[in-house]
Amino acid sequence: MAATQSQELKSNLDNTISGDSEVQMSDSGSKRGGWITFPFIIATMTGLTLAAGGVTANLIVYLIGKFNVKSIDAAQVSNIVNGCSSLFPVIGAILADSFLGCFSVISISSLISLLGTVLFLLTATLDSLRPSPCGNGSILCTSTPSKIQFAVLYAALALVSIGVGGTRFTIATMGANQFDDPKHHGIFFNWFFFTLYISSVVSSTVIVYVEDNVSWAMGFGLCVAANAIGLAIFVLGSRYYRHIKPKGSPFLDLARVFIAAIRKRKILLSSRSEDYYNIELDGNTGMMPTTPTKSFKYLNRAALKTEKDVQLDGKITRTWRLCTVQQVEDLKTLIRIFPLWSTGIFLSTTIGVQSSLVVLQTLTMDRHIGPHFKIPAGSILVTAFISTSISLTLIDWCLCPTWQKLTRRSPTPLQRIGLGHVLNVLSMGVSAIVESKRLEIARAHQLQDQPGSTVPMLALWLLPQLVIVGIGEAFHFPGQVALYYQEFPVSLKSMATAMIAMIIGIGFYLSTAVIDFVRRVSGWLPDNINNGRLDNVYWMLVVVGVINFGYYLVCAGLYKYRNVEKSENDNSSLHK
Repeated sequence: MAATQSQELKSNLDNTISGDSEVQMSDSGSKRGGWITFPFIIATMTGLTLAAGGVTANLIVYLIGKFNVKSIDAAQVSNIVNGCSSLFPVIGAILADSFLGCFSVISISSLISLLGTVLFLLTATLDSLRPSPCGNGSILCTSTPSKIQFAVLYAALALVSIGVGGTRFTIATMGANQFDDPKHHGIFFNWFFFTLYISSVVSSTVIVYVEDNVSWAMGFGLCVAANAIGLAIFVLGSRYYRHIKPKGSPFLDLARVFIAAIRKRKILLSSRSEDYYNIELDGNTGMMPTTPTKSFKYLNRAALKTEKDVQLDGKITRTWRLCTVQQVEDLKTLIRIFPLWSTGIFLSTTIGVQSSLVVLQTLTMDRHIGPHFKIPAGSILVTAFISTSISLTLIDWCLCPTWQKLTRRSPTPLQRIGLGHVLNVLSMGVSAIVESKRLEIARAHQLQDQPGSTVPMLALWLLPQLVIVGIGEAFHFPGQVALYYQEFPVSLKSMATAMIAMIIGIGFYLSTAVIDFVRRVSGWLPDNINNGRLDNVYWMLVVVGVINFGYYLVCAGLYKYRNVEKSENDNSSLHK
């Protein structure tokens, strides 16, 4: 993004205040949208992120300290919750695109997450909803939660996961829908991620500190308040929003392409545009291809007209035998982008492994800063959030303008994603080196057989790896969202922003599977990590990360932008 984006945002907001916004509003119900919606959407995002972060950032510590869950098991539960929170946006996107619209999905999901945070507050305030205290998830602990206590806990986790999943990336889509200019989409996405990470920083420090040092009840109470305020602000802005009406499930159209192509598999293809079925798209035929592209030619048969496929008035007679050229090209777009999308899964897998295990590392290290302050273990991850937030600003103000001066082009989304891959691998390497040093000190002090003992090594040594992974996120997450939103079909815009959530969700599930696999086949991850080889886990991730990066380079080199008119400069820069 250009360096003037922040100034442009300020200018747009100023114009809104003076009544000269991008889209003028009136009581008569004229056009809606524009920058006047920005404060409502960002404030909503802030409140909901504070609430979710206050619950999930310190979840491992809560499970170990209040529900007597063993350390590795608590890390696994945390990964599953993060995975659900990241996969549910896909369901939310389908509902928003196909049936309910973004506003309804966000409103309902915010209410669900509010119920979840209220349940967490109850588990923290009512002794009957928690087991008897037991020291730090010790392997000797015999006090386990009852079925009712587990049921309430899991219900709270489920509600929070569903609520977060239905709001986080659907808000991104709704915010982008308020603007017509693609340049404003880029500005909004940049501020969206900035708000996401800053809110995560606050929840992972302020709320987590309250939970650890004041009371869990007050901490969860703050989460309830933040969620309620966010929901209220979102509803208050309803009269300003531009609402995109859903037009039925676009996935049925994609399925029809497959079925129609199979039914016509024996028909010879034609090179004449008049042999293919085209209809107007929003009254503008200039936006439509007249002949299917040559890639994935097998699917072109779905748009090939045969006898009795079309009525005299031009309507399709058999919808599962004939599709439009646009529908065929939309499916091809998804097929083309799938390899690139798949490369992002491992990025989230390594982040999921690191974010859960680094909390366990922190619990075994010296967390003091000075004689009086002790870092909450759940707050250690805030380093990555701060790193990402600062990096987003520096990328916007410094890196992009410098890159533009040197190359006369802006960095492409694919270049930003690629740099994120490199930084992710580097972070895993640093993690392995730091863990090797921690284990060396633990062995020197003979702490292998002392569960819960503290290694005389400052937890601050964990910060460099988190700083690097945070910088990497500042490159690859916004790059992926911009790429998908630009390239996806119009009917799947909510799904475009949810794709990054799907990557994160699958990544967290895979991180759970990786940890479970390592526990089964090796002794690297015992409950007492001082007696394990966590450094070998990180080195394993380095090796797989390098292989994944090579796969990404192949996919990026072969990919061609679909929206050539919007991305001609980016495409020529990438393939120069």
